[in-house]
Amino acid sequence: MGIYHRIVARQVRKAFAQISAGNWEAMVAGMAPSFTYRFYGDHALGGERRTHEALRRWWERCFRLLPGTRFDVQDVIVGGWPWNTQVATAVTVHVNVVDGSTYENVVHQFLRIRWGKITEVRTLEDTAVLQRTLDRLAAAGYDEAHAEPIVG
Repeated sequence: MGIYHRIVARQVRKAFAQISAGNWEAMVAGMAPSFTYRFYGDHALGGERRTHEALRRWWERCFRLLPGTRFDVQDVIVGGWPWNTQVATAVTVHVNVVDGSTYENVVHQFLRIRWGKITEVRTLEDTAVLQRTLDRLAAAGYDEAHAEPIVG
């Protein structure tokens, strides 16, 4: 099982690198036909998505509000077998925000993968830090920072 876990960890790190390079579509393509993508918090980036289209719209919003997002992966922990793989990550996010400020936060994510496709993602970052950034953006005229969450 050690080799399989190392391969999965390498793929997860590669996915974060692709998103940091602006290619979030590769992550969307890695989702199973039926999946749940939850980002915790009651804010414009919060909510639950279950369709590829809703997930694309969410990533588009993320990159409009937080362009140039870069992920620095600290930990990737993998368990289970190919038909039921669990992955836990600890990641630092760095962003040059559209208002000219910077944003840094710690992200913890849990993924479930079945036969190479992601069926579940649960993402939690310090919501107070994120909310302050979204509030500042809304006050600066970026109305989307206070928009309703994208669900679907």
